[in-house]
Amino acid sequence: MNDPQTKPGRPRNPALDLAILSAAARQLGELGYARMSLESVAAAAGTTVPSLRRRYRNKAELVAAVIGSLRVEDPPAGAPSPRAHALAILENFHSNLRAIPALAILGSLLAEEERHPELLHLFKTRIVEPRRALLRQALAAGDLPDSTDLDALTSMLIGSFYGRYVTIAGIPDDWPDRVLSAVWPHDTGTASPRRDQRHEHSP
Repeated sequence: MNDPQTKPGRPRNPALDLAILSAAARQLGELGYARMSLESVAAAAGTTVPSLRRRYRNKAELVAAVIGSLRVEDPPAGAPSPRAHALAILENFHSNLRAIPALAILGSLLAEEERHPELLHLFKTRIVEPRRALLRQALAAGDLPDSTDLDALTSMLIGSFYGRYVTIAGIPDDWPDRVLSAVWPHDTGTASPRRDQRHEHSP
């Protein structure tokens, strides 16, 4: 069965596929969704609009492909302690969002939320939610107070990234350790056996 985006004819050119997605990601971040166009992306990628349309039927489909193609590195799987694991996840979140034009793209998607909510949803599920789930699991394994609301704490830790981004000073290189130390200053090592029973909200 053929891929719905693939039509009979000459084989696809992987280099051109990458050039198209790179050009679209750059324009989405620089121009925003409303100002970017298939024509401008095709010109930047060194191809034609018909060639682009053979891959993506419209701009929304192209942007969805851009979001899906964002290179997000997975955080380390192993860590010597729950706190070290939480710190590694925050460092991973930090490096990923600084390595790709994620926040510029997010701004464009927020502006289009009413007309294209599926694109913002895709960004959330591709970039944000996996990190929230991993961070919440790391917090759940730690020896934090029984009264800790893990869902709220996860939102506070990740949300501080966006909060610092809009300040004049911006995001410091040591943001992951600083923000985690504000709520989890010492590595207490062992996990609490009751942690998984507390505040079981969805991530």
